[in-house]
Formats: sequence, C-alpha cells, structure tokens
Amino acid sequence: MSRPRLRPHMQSLIRCYATASANASAQGLRGPRRPKKEGTIADVFTLLTSEEPLLPERFAALKKEIVTDPQALVHSWHGVLKELENAEQEIQVEKSTNVSFADIQNGLSEEQLKEIKRAGVIVVRGGVSAEEALSWKQSIREYIQVNSKHGVKGVPPDRPAFYEIYNSPAQIQARTHPAVIETQKYLLTLWKASSGTPISMRTPVSYFDRLRIRPPGPSVFTLGPHIDGGSVERWEDPGFRKCFRKILDGGDKWTEHDPFDATPRLNANRDLYNAPNQCSIFRPWQGWTSLSSTRAGEGTLRVLPFLNLSTAYVMLRPFFRLRDGAYGTSVSSTAVPLDAGAWELDLDSPAFPGSLPRKAQQMRPETHPHLRLDKLVVSIPNVEPGDQVYWHCDLIHAVEAEHNGAGDSSVLYIPAVPLTQDNAAYLRDQLQNFEAGIPPPDFPGGIGEAHFTHRGTSASINSVAARRILGLEPFDVPPDADEGEKDLIQSVNAALF
Repeated sequence: MSRPRLRPHMQSLIRCYATASANASAQGLRGPRRPKKEGTIADVFTLLTSEEPLLPERFAALKKEIVTDPQALVHSWHGVLKELENAEQEIQVEKSTNVSFADIQNGLSEEQLKEIKRAGVIVVRGGVSAEEALSWKQSIREYIQVNSKHGVKGVPPDRPAFYEIYNSPAQIQARTHPAVIETQKYLLTLWKASSGTPISMRTPVSYFDRLRIRPPGPSVFTLGPHIDGGSVERWEDPGFRKCFRKILDGGDKWTEHDPFDATPRLNANRDLYNAPNQCSIFRPWQGWTSLSSTRAGEGTLRVLPFLNLSTAYVMLRPFFRLRDGAYGTSVSSTAVPLDAGAWELDLDSPAFPGSLPRKAQQMRPETHPHLRLDKLVVSIPNVEPGDQVYWHCDLIHAVEAEHNGAGDSSVLYIPAVPLTQDNAAYLRDQLQNFEAGIPPPDFPGGIGEAHFTHRGTSASINSVAARRILGLEPFDVPPDADEGEKDLIQSVNAALF
C-alpha cells in the first residue's frame, strides 16, 4: 500500500521543524516544541468535582522536600489568614486600575502604579477606537461564516462563545496595532529583573491566542476562578517553585514576595505535561482587547484583586488541612471553618487542592474557602470596544457565568510578552505555524485554519513595528541596554534572521 501524500502546508511545516531542530543548538535557542493533540479550550478547564482525584504519593514526598521549617510555615499561614479576614473591605477595582491610554503615554502616577500592583489588573481606555474594534468583530464574523464549510471549532459546540481561531486578519491587525504595542511596552516595564538577566522587558513579542464572541444568556461552559500557566507545576518544578521562595520559606517573608520580579521566572517550567492550552512561556500579563460594550453581569472578566495576598494563600494551601472534627466548631455544619485553629499542617498527604496535571489551577469554595470567592472575586469596570484589559499571570480570575445583557460580550485575547531566549524560540515556532495556518504551539493541534479563505498571512504586514513583534524583523538594541539585554537581543537576531 502506498503511503498517503502529505498536504503541501504540512510538508513545508515538517521541513521547517526539521531545520529548526538541526539548528537549535547552534542558534542558542531551544528546539521546536512538540505539536499538541487536537482539542478545545474546554480540555484545560474541566471543572473539578467535590471529590478531587488523588495525586500520586510522590506529591506527599514533595511537600516534605519543600517545607524545611514547619513552624515558620504555620506562622505564615496564620498571618495570611488574618490578612484575608479584612480583605473584603479593601476592594477597590474601580480606583486607579482604570486608566486612559493618555495616562500610559504620559506615565502612570505613583498612586496608580501602587494600586495596579496591589490589585494585579488594569483597564486601559482608548488607544484603539471603537469604530476600529467593531470593524474587527464584523470581519471575524464574516471570516467565520465564509469558512463554516471547513468546520470552525467553537465551545460550546451548539452555541459557541470561544472560537479556536488564531489567524484571522482582524486578530493580526489587533495584535500589531500601534496603541496595543505601546501599551504592552509600558506595562512590561512595570516588571524588573536583576542586572545582566537575559531579558528585554522593553521588547514585546506577540503570543497568538483565540477569541470570544459570547451571545447573551447562560453558558454551559464557564470559566470559574482559576490561574493559568500551570497548576501542580508551581510546586513540582524547582524553577517555578523558586518564583515563590519567600512565601514557601515561612515566617513573615511572604510579605516580601515580589510578583513583579522577572528574574526567577526565566527558569520556570509551566508545562511539565505538554498539555494543550497550557502557556509554556513567560507571559507576565494576560490580556484582552474588547470588541463590545460590556457591563458587570454581561459575561465580563472577574478578578480577585489582591495579588500578593491571594498568591501567598494559594501557595500555602496544599500544606494545610482541616483538623479532624473541625466542622463541629462551626455555626453551620455545611460551612468550612475559617479560623486558623481549625486547620493543621499537612505534610503527609499528596493533596494539592484544585491542582491536577494538564489542567489550570482551579479555586472553589470547598478547596480554597478562605478566599471567600463569592465576595472577593469581583467584576471589572465597564468596558467599551477598543479598551484593553491586562491582568498579572498569577492573578485569580474568572468569567461571569451569566450574560444578562442584550448584545454580545466579545474580546480578542492579546497578552503582553517580553523577549527572552525561550520566548524567542516560541516566537520562531509560532511564526512557522502561522505561515502554515495551524494553531500556535501551546494550543490544541490539528489542521486548524490551513484551508480557510482570507486567512491572515505575513505578506499583509507592512510596518516595521508590526513585523518586529511577530518575529519578522530584527529587534532593536536600546542604547542604554545592560549586557544581559544587549547580548540577548543580539543572539536572538543572529538566530532568527
């Protein structure tokens, strides 16, 4: 029997991967990522039930490896729980996290910066006009309609809200819009790195993601409170774990944790299990650009706006459990006791609540009761078409289960990502997939949009800034770059161009 012939786009992609793999070590970049299995966004957000699957026993040994000072960890736990008691009175999402694009251009005030770093979220008004954003949405609707014969994937299948679309012309235009690039450049500089670190926070690169056009009404598929970019990897991977060292050291050191320190992030493995939909690179800011007028209650983003506090709680939670008989101390037999005395250190079980390999880190009232998700997770301010929203990669966030508005709730997912060696290797692989019309490396694989009509291509991208962020033009070395940033950009340029 003769072997079936590969389609031309797949033949080209295989040749690209073979060439990239052969040259990777010489270039100083990692080899190409393995393609991921086909699927949808639903694969990584399967809701955990009240009976969580047990992790292997090696995770009990992992707890003992991590905790070097049990009493210090207990001290941290009590301190975090005390702070969480009064968190509800301090919610201020409407305050300085809500800024204009002019504020970004002029530089945010100290008050705004303080509030944004505390909350971990920012809404940027303007920059992209409403007319332009609405034209993108119309273009996407037409793109979906004309390509329906090719089988456009959406979730849920009978009434799609999330589309497995990455390469429409509108998405390319939005990712390369001057105001989006300028906003990302500024927000990335809110992060810091040690002198000599091979990173350029002033050089954003594009990370292709999907889109949402959600019709009014309830949805059978909702994104409850979660954190993207790994689950058990936060503890299991030594590099990722190091990002939270001060929290895991115990004592009062959790208050010194700096969520905007990029240096340890470069050695973190966020995707130990090669899971579809799992972001494998350093993505400091997740984000989206609005394509609709959306209010609270209309399917918008929800966040828990206490970045440091919630991160400390999430990282400490696996090491504590309810004492036997603790439910008897509560007023209600169905309520989880929140007082510190009802909880004890747990270094013997493999339990990591809300954590499951190949899934996002999830939070539910049963697994993370002290977060009081019903009160502390709040909707972001109203957004208009063209507004940009960004949130820290460690921030707990969700999407409203109900959409009670009259129109659609629509966004293009566009995060802010800096140039690093690993991110450059991803950019190389992403560009190859883009040219072939298949999904980006971190997302469910398959033929994707390879045969779609009017698919976006690099041939339509003309501006230097737009081509640079997509990896089509060499990157500039800032005049004041230190040796780490300078060497990085020069080595990436040598590898890619």
